[in-house]
Amino acid sequence: MVCEICKDEVFLTQKAEPATADDLSAAEDLLETLKAHKDGCVGMAANMIGVNKRIIAFDNEGKYMVMFNPEIIKKSEPYEAEEGCLSLAGTRKVKRWKSIKVQYQNEKLQIRLKTFIGWTAEIIQHEVDHCEGILI
Repeated sequence: MVCEICKDEVFLTQKAEPATADDLSAAEDLLETLKAHKDGCVGMAANMIGVNKRIIAFDNEGKYMVMFNPEIIKKSEPYEAEEGCLSLAGTRKVKRWKSIKVQYQNEKLQIRLKTFIGWTAEIIQHEVDHCEGILI
């Protein structure tokens, strides 16, 4: 189901709860909502659709990917970026990292470890910030 985008900053600044198998339908809703906004959005966190769980969905070089309970465990090469967000008006400057290593669970809740670089790494960092209650 395509969900409404949450713009409530009080809700968005809450740290998300760990995702479980009970949250698989929320992940599907998140992915459908992201696809519905593909013209202006490359990633979303579950709190953007009103679900306070650690789930993100994003465009990974042309293929959508969902992560449950993502954690950035390594980062290198800092740089400054300017980002926008569907939940907020305008753009803001942020510090990002060119390379990140992420530990997460896939849709079967199996633990995975993967390194991302460049644009995809920037998207993931933005969405993980959402999970932490951090707005750009």
